[in-house]
Amino acid sequence: MRPRCYSSVVAPVRSYIIWFTQRVGSTLLTQALEDTGVAGRPREWFNGPLGDGAALRDTLWCEATTTNGVLGVKYGMTPELHAEITVKLQAVTGCADERTAWAAVFPACKHVFMTRRDRVRLAISWWRAIQSQDWHRPTREGTALGVRPPRTAAPIAYDRNAIDHLLREIDEREAAIHDVLRRWDVQPHTMVYEDFIASYEDTVRDVLDLLEIPGARSLPVPAPSFARLADELSEQWYERYVAEHGSP
Repeated sequence: MRPRCYSSVVAPVRSYIIWFTQRVGSTLLTQALEDTGVAGRPREWFNGPLGDGAALRDTLWCEATTTNGVLGVKYGMTPELHAEITVKLQAVTGCADERTAWAAVFPACKHVFMTRRDRVRLAISWWRAIQSQDWHRPTREGTALGVRPPRTAAPIAYDRNAIDHLLREIDEREAAIHDVLRRWDVQPHTMVYEDFIASYEDTVRDVLDLLEIPGARSLPVPAPSFARLADELSEQWYERYVAEHGSP
């Protein structure tokens, strides 16, 4: 792992951005990639205060980059956040063009877009997490999120209007991602949640292949670091929603 290096930042040699909305398996994937030790540290580095452009770049180049020069970021993009980041990157790179400013900080960048076929189950999972604040359950120490104590069970309730709202939110966020990628003339590597869960190891290796990291194909893929959260209640809500709306 590269130490803090703000006094002498070194540009990475290659990079990647994982574009995602909520509840598509992004944390499961990024932890697996980080655990390889050669695929950057693709956390949500754009969450929280960003600082100025130089501070943001230095954080990415130092803390999100492994010693082999691979930079990884997990990016839950919204138009507002994207505009804010772009202004900062333009300022530190001196590049007026949006795509060029990003490319100056993310060299030789690959793009992964994560989605989910079953939008209703996605929205239900998101609504449950909003209420319970139980977003992830690490199964071991050493994850990017750390091991959290069990949450006190909080009352959660089915709400058709909330699920409808989140379904619209999913579509809007994915449309915004695709809009940026079209502007950049990028065809991303698309990962589908259902396929990822069915073929966990192969999917992780596909991303390592995409990154063209020497020797990465022979690395062992770590076991999943997070427990499944969907349960019988999730399925009851799904069946109720489908009964109210018809087949999704």
